[in-house]
Amino acid sequence: MRIPARTLLLSASAMACLATGLAATPAFAQSAAPQADPAPSGDSGEIIVTATRRAISLQDVPVNITAVTADSLKNQRVDDIRSLAAFTPGLTIQDTGPRATGTIVMRGLSASDSSTFGDNGNNMLATYLGEIPLYQDFKFIDMNRVEVLLGPQGTLYGVGTMAGAIRYIPNRPDPEKLEATLHARAFTEAHSHGLGYSVDWAVNLPIVEGKIALRTASGYYYDPGFIDYNYLVNTPGVSTPQPNQPSSFFGSLGTPDQLAANLHSVKDANFEKTFTTRNQLGLFPTEGVKVYLSYVHQETSTDGRQSNGGGVFGTGKYEAPWRYLEPANRVTDLWSAEAEIELGDIAELVSATAFTLQNNTSSVDVTDLLIDLDYGYQLFPQFSGYTKQKARNTQFNQELRLVSKHGGPFSWTLGGFFNRQKTDSTYREIVPGFPAWAGIDRPDQVEYASYVKSNTKEEAVFGEVTYSPIKALSFTAGGRYYKYDAFVDGGQALPLFQDYPQINFRSRTGATKDSGTVWKFNASYKFSPDVMVYATYSKGYRIGGVNRVAPCVLPLPPGQNLCALPNELTYTPDTVKNKELGIRYTLFGGKLRGNLSIFKVDWDGIQLDGLTTNGAIGITVNGGKAISQGVELNFTAKPVRGLTINGSYSYTDAHLTEDVPGLLKFRHGEEDAKAGDRLPGSTKNSGSIGVTYEHEVGLDQTITANWTTSYTGDILSRVGARGFGERLPAYTTHRASIGYTVGKIDTRLYIDNIFDKFAVVAVSNDLSRRVTVDGIVSRYYANSILSPRKIGIETTIKF
Repeated sequence: MRIPARTLLLSASAMACLATGLAATPAFAQSAAPQADPAPSGDSGEIIVTATRRAISLQDVPVNITAVTADSLKNQRVDDIRSLAAFTPGLTIQDTGPRATGTIVMRGLSASDSSTFGDNGNNMLATYLGEIPLYQDFKFIDMNRVEVLLGPQGTLYGVGTMAGAIRYIPNRPDPEKLEATLHARAFTEAHSHGLGYSVDWAVNLPIVEGKIALRTASGYYYDPGFIDYNYLVNTPGVSTPQPNQPSSFFGSLGTPDQLAANLHSVKDANFEKTFTTRNQLGLFPTEGVKVYLSYVHQETSTDGRQSNGGGVFGTGKYEAPWRYLEPANRVTDLWSAEAEIELGDIAELVSATAFTLQNNTSSVDVTDLLIDLDYGYQLFPQFSGYTKQKARNTQFNQELRLVSKHGGPFSWTLGGFFNRQKTDSTYREIVPGFPAWAGIDRPDQVEYASYVKSNTKEEAVFGEVTYSPIKALSFTAGGRYYKYDAFVDGGQALPLFQDYPQINFRSRTGATKDSGTVWKFNASYKFSPDVMVYATYSKGYRIGGVNRVAPCVLPLPPGQNLCALPNELTYTPDTVKNKELGIRYTLFGGKLRGNLSIFKVDWDGIQLDGLTTNGAIGITVNGGKAISQGVELNFTAKPVRGLTINGSYSYTDAHLTEDVPGLLKFRHGEEDAKAGDRLPGSTKNSGSIGVTYEHEVGLDQTITANWTTSYTGDILSRVGARGFGERLPAYTTHRASIGYTVGKIDTRLYIDNIFDKFAVVAVSNDLSRRVTVDGIVSRYYANSILSPRKIGIETTIKF
């Protein structure tokens, strides 16, 4: 692996600065994958973690994992996963607002175009709540910590994570003590017209002392939003979306009278309303047995994207030009049972069973897509369109794991995993007024319809064995055997060409399956109790599947065809091989702790976003190879009493290593991706530096001040920024707070994004879409933007 010399020098310089106490950042710590019980931290700052499923000191864990502690989550106001990347090396998260969880990229492993709509699923990585895998941006209420595991984790975890995993580790019920926490926050937001606030609380209630306890945590979050939808049609199908015709891209949409007659505004459409609750019943019937029964619910709603229109019609940075509001509602319910049972002095059995239900409904302005299809829709002056989308996902998973306890030079972990995921989604494109104008009897005004039902089952056996011939030296070997079956039933229809009320779908069913193995090798050596080096070589995978498109009838019949050719029906697994070398250190009596690693990932058979030849329907295809290599650094320094200096830095060079013909589709054309082209969606350089100072001002009274600076490097919207892609500029943000704690009451004033930095974090559609069709100006192109400055006050009370 070849790492640029300037990057290595920068990393070395950062460590040297730490040694003299000149660097700084938010409080994180290197950590490892936990058990169901959260691992405690010692008063000395030592972090107790469970990377090998055993509670041991961080310094003894040969794994590159970052843990953001509960104090750091609180001090930096990291409410959910969308705010996590600024403080975690190797992680890029495109914050696309509350419509979705956000687009998460680990170590640059993404080849997809950026999007202002974000993701509600990502099979490149796994997110866990405790021991339960799912993909949801649960609020960080009553969390012990959040852990980010970089690299394949398939030999220790049920889900075969290819890029890594993110784990939310909640505080667990305690049958010995009664405690409660109440937190409230209020803030103003730049470019907004309202006041934001949140209230959350956590209660631990012993029911039977030493045997049964209930822990519940709930909260409501309201962000007023800051994106104004200023050109909404008054009456769909009657009002004219663009009264002034023709018009240039930056020209006037119409006169004031024309605008008032046809259009109206809604301020702060990208608001967020989230209610979340997590309820855990802890049962401790006898020594060595712990059972946790959980119910988790979260609902998030908004009316718009966190995006602007790139200046179309002269709209500003915080204005959206779309013709309809774009609401979304996301609801997740989780029921789980987790058990830890000690089997004498031989092993511990851990069982995790869960059922998850997710319902997502949404709508977007689809006018520009339909006009761009060149079917002449724009000849109807009042033409506009919107979608109605519903998706229901259910998931059942079961993981059993045995962890050795017998001691000696050998230790081991053995597990089994079963996962079944079902999806059921419907999609409609509505074109108000058009059927009547075109003389078509279609009262429901549906122009296009589709449905998808899929069922994916995965099974795996996994495990690791560690051998320590001497105390300072350890070798680990792990493996995983997996198999999966994927079934899909999907169809498309063009109802405008069918008799109402019929919607006759052209559908297909399809199935695919595969099996395989992955492996892991790890070695570590401790030069002293405070310095350890480790090396890992591991393989990861992502399962394949069936594209949700009907097959073509060959030869193709005349007219419009929406179908997939034989080579477009399925896609196969892709794989990575991850090599990593790291050093973990605790120096100067614990005043400096951290981890420095270098890595190289080879990615083969990449699952890419593609389009069918007929109908340009989105599908997944395989193609190409890529490499990601870089440096990751994380540290915590405490040079003097009361002063904590923390920091992170990552350099990631992710690029294709072979050409991918025709990968980049744009309006009326395509372009090849070339070997050497940088992958999109992640930064090449990023880092964070901050200082926290605590000063006791009296008995049980403390003043705490923090300043944090975060740097996010430039991001490409498409592979190599080709095919009308873009390079989104780097940006730096600052946040600060000052707090006063007296007894169990903590109050602080804070400012996030102090200088109200404006930045584009993602793009939907490429620059070729900035066009005019028969005098109608396209509003297809969009920019997701960084959240503006927030100024607020918050109070936490512990009972």
